[in-house]
Amino acid sequence: MNGRSVFVTLGAHEIHVSEWGDPANPALVMWHGLARTGRDFDELARALSDRYFVICPDTIGRGLSGWSDAPNTDYGPSAYARTALAMLDHYGIAQTAWIGTSLGGLVGIHLAAGTDRLTGLILNDIGPEIPADAVARIMEYAGTLPEFTSVSDALDWLRAVYTPFGPAPDTFWHRMAETSIRRRDDGRLTLHYDPKIIAAFPHFADEMVTWDALARITLPVHVLRGVNSDILTSDIAERMRGLPCVQSITAIDGCGHAPSLSRPGDARLIATLLESFPRRATPA
Repeated sequence: MNGRSVFVTLGAHEIHVSEWGDPANPALVMWHGLARTGRDFDELARALSDRYFVICPDTIGRGLSGWSDAPNTDYGPSAYARTALAMLDHYGIAQTAWIGTSLGGLVGIHLAAGTDRLTGLILNDIGPEIPADAVARIMEYAGTLPEFTSVSDALDWLRAVYTPFGPAPDTFWHRMAETSIRRRDDGRLTLHYDPKIIAAFPHFADEMVTWDALARITLPVHVLRGVNSDILTSDIAERMRGLPCVQSITAIDGCGHAPSLSRPGDARLIATLLESFPRRATPA
């Protein structure tokens, strides 16, 4: 089954969403990382679309979603969580399972701690704090938009920069190039996100520390960690084991930050974890 591309107006923003599967099935939201798009989940969404209604949005400022005129207000986890709630209301979804990669996991933590809209949470390589050296690395590679003369150049750059995603099929990398770039007025190519998402990053430092929020969560949480990750370090992961909500922490070999979840084995693992969530994620 292929995804459906739709555009949803939520307040002041138009959001692009890739939909997969039958809306009558239990809902599953997949929320991507900082400078990525919902299309990164194509393989996983397709694999799970026979049993879930899968929703993969582009966060505002990324992909085909609109950009904000107020980045220091709109480009943070709590604002994204409000957008997510509006999206669930638009679809009439009372509760949903949630898979969040990196930033998408932080959004899920904010939702799980402050609402009753989630049935369970899978955190893909994100914890309740981000080491300072990892933040510096993110700011370095994402803070200045690169430029490319061709899609092939962009593909090579993406393969190199996102090597920590781990092994992935060629279709993943080719789609990543197609969905990650836009053409500028001068005809050259650059990445498909608003650079102000990085400039605004320091304004939301407090929202990146979520130990207290995780401690309030009562629904089941499963954690995936790239073995070589500098975002979810082994020390942070071990501290997370002591939280009552954390049911499991699974190390993904051959990956850093963050596992692409694009391989068949990843889909089987995710399907098993999702089966442990309460079956309440049906349309309102």
